Amino acid sequence: MESYSEQVPTTSDLASTLDHDQAVGRLRSSYQRIPAGAPVRLAKRSSNLFRPRTTLETPGLDVSGLTGVISVDPAGRTADVQGMCTYEDLVAATLPHGLVPMVVPQLRTITLGGAVTGLGIESSSYRAGLPHESVLEMDILTGAGEIVTARPDGEHADLFRTFPNSYGSLGYATRLRIELDRISPYVALRHVRLGLDELGPAIDSIVADGTYAGQPVDFIDGVAFSPDEAYLTLGRNSDTAVQVSDYTGQQIFYRSIQQRSTDALTAHDYLWRWDTDWFWCSAAFGAQNPYIRRIWPRRLRRSDVYHKIIGLENRHQVAARINRQRGNPDRERVVQDVEIPASRLAGFLRWFDAEVGMRPVWLCPLRLRGSSSWPLYPLEPAETYVNVGFWGTVAIAPGAADGDVNRRIEAAVAEFDGHKSLYSDAYYDRETFDRLYNVPALTLVKERYDPDARLTGLYEKAVTRR
Repeated sequence: MESYSEQVPTTSDLASTLDHDQAVGRLRSSYQRIPAGAPVRLAKRSSNLFRPRTTLETPGLDVSGLTGVISVDPAGRTADVQGMCTYEDLVAATLPHGLVPMVVPQLRTITLGGAVTGLGIESSSYRAGLPHESVLEMDILTGAGEIVTARPDGEHADLFRTFPNSYGSLGYATRLRIELDRISPYVALRHVRLGLDELGPAIDSIVADGTYAGQPVDFIDGVAFSPDEAYLTLGRNSDTAVQVSDYTGQQIFYRSIQQRSTDALTAHDYLWRWDTDWFWCSAAFGAQNPYIRRIWPRRLRRSDVYHKIIGLENRHQVAARINRQRGNPDRERVVQDVEIPASRLAGFLRWFDAEVGMRPVWLCPLRLRGSSSWPLYPLEPAETYVNVGFWGTVAIAPGAADGDVNRRIEAAVAEFDGHKSLYSDAYYDRETFDRLYNVPALTLVKERYDPDARLTGLYEKAVTRR
């Protein structure tokens, strides 16, 4: 039987406590060098944000030494992790112990600190909630230039609870202690085709007892290819597998959902099953063309490479100019993840298909792990939601206002009692934004930890792109 260590291509080196302390010192020094009144940002090469931001002339925060795992405690099932550590490196350190973070967001280069301050989700979220719910404590560089250790209780509990979905407006996590979850060497999959009206009840049933058709369910996500074709992919931990699939080569994972009812992957490949093709978005770069795919190196078939290509297009607008020269209508970027109550999922999907028309869309059930809501993203603790993810562009009519489609989506999400993540374009007016994301609660905490308002506000980050 294949071991966990054989599944992981490379294992992350653990960062020493001394190295960590020195890295924190460099971070604080870089913060002090930023002139008062100048915007504060991280100096990092990669990002999983999908909103353009104004260019800065001032230097960013030096987080170059905060990218590793400090320690893993297999017996206690915890890990101490630096804030800029990617989930790819974090999994490389924990998986040889048969452990993974409670929630592993689907893209390799998402950082732990980013997933906590900006939210994250994956197929374990129906039982494990969101990444910040498995954080036991975290060290945070505040707007006052101090490092404070925030926990669920105690002196800095207000910062701990308000940090999720603050996107750097309250500070940056330098170290996080997180809970870990057990995972088997393999994940057995079932792709179950359901009608739109069947999705919500099926999800509610699985949430209630953790099974479907008599078999345990450890992971759930799904894909709606059209109003007439939707699937839930149900994963089960397994110690053995007769044969495992490989979707890092010529085969493409999302297409397999329509082609087979059962499947099996190594734990490692299951965690990154979406990254190779950025769900289905690699098609926009030709990476799903079988001829191009054969010559496209595997090591470059990953989400961060595609994101860099998008960044180049945002700067130079090559594809947009070619599109106009061909007489095609302009296109609007629609890259969003929204949470919709499971009871209203079918209605939202029908509205979305009729009004926006992007296919396919990702479905990922989630439910808060704890019994209380979090201030800046107030999901109801007793409610089951489904994250609906859609990423691409749509043609727009001549003369349409900037962001018209995204504005209609924002309005519809509110009508369906949902919430929208803030990693991409947002068009809310300030009053609506403050109400939806509880900015008054954020302001109270910000006054304590960023008294001179050195850190950019949440509205300014999310909507005005500062």
